[in-house]
Amino acid sequence: MEHQMPVLEQVNIVTGNFARSRDFYSRLGVKFPSSGDDPAGDHFHANGETSNELRLELDSAAFARVWNQGWSASPDLQGRIVLGFSVATRDDVDRLYAELTGAGYAGLAPPYDAFWGARYAIVEDPNGVAVGVMSPIDPARKTLAARRLASIG
Repeated sequence: MEHQMPVLEQVNIVTGNFARSRDFYSRLGVKFPSSGDDPAGDHFHANGETSNELRLELDSAAFARVWNQGWSASPDLQGRIVLGFSVATRDDVDRLYAELTGAGYAGLAPPYDAFWGARYAIVEDPNGVAVGVMSPIDPARKTLAARRLASIG
């Protein structure tokens, strides 16, 4: 069975100063929702989009530890990035994670059903860059994110 190739569609930056990071990338043309549309963005997470539709997301270190168990004990995450690749199916996340870790690449977060409704896994490339692999979001699989998010603050 032939699989579709993963697509790079997201860059996630762990930031130490949300307001400054958001201002910086806004000045480079990244569009972030207004704070009224994304009230949590001022505190721990913001979704932005570039003119060529690449997603640029900003996360606090505390929030990054929630979705990347490999970073749960890391004392300094400021400036770390995650490259996000999308795949066609939930099974593709598991298959690609097994393929990459089987080839000797370090797994940071084995495949799991993320609270935002996607199947998600994180592997580290040979340079120490985190690479997320994510299925399409299934709204029926979303959980009450507030419970998870409340645990970071």
